[in-house]
Amino acid sequence: MELKAEAIFPGDGTGSLLRLRAPLSFWGGIDAETGRVTNVTHPDHNASIAGKVLAIPRMIGSSSSSSIMLELIRNGCAPAAIVVGELDAILVVGCLVAREMGMVAPPVLRMDVEAIAGLPEGMLRAVAGPDGAARIGLAAPSG
Repeated sequence: MELKAEAIFPGDGTGSLLRLRAPLSFWGGIDAETGRVTNVTHPDHNASIAGKVLAIPRMIGSSSSSSIMLELIRNGCAPAAIVVGELDAILVVGCLVAREMGMVAPPVLRMDVEAIAGLPEGMLRAVAGPDGAARIGLAAPSG
């Protein structure tokens, strides 16, 4: 099974699915040192986004989200990939700056919110090409 998406920021990431149940701001909502959801009112409080294919219908905007994303990448606790229902350009800026600084940044893909709700559980591989095409599917078993 493979679902189509729109590539926002190119890359290739594999991880288990973490589908957040509510919008979230990275500024004040994510610990940049651990990758844990720190917003105590969020339904996914204390979940770790580190190494996950993070699926979120929409972000709660903050111009500081890019700096939190950059810190997550620098600290090695960023998501493996990010799938959003609504584009958040500020978050993508953090990925772009990280890549310009020589760090590996997660791909960012956009899908309809209904498609995000239908993402299969388990290990997923998200690939976003530089041509705008993207896909998400179950990761091939290793070994």
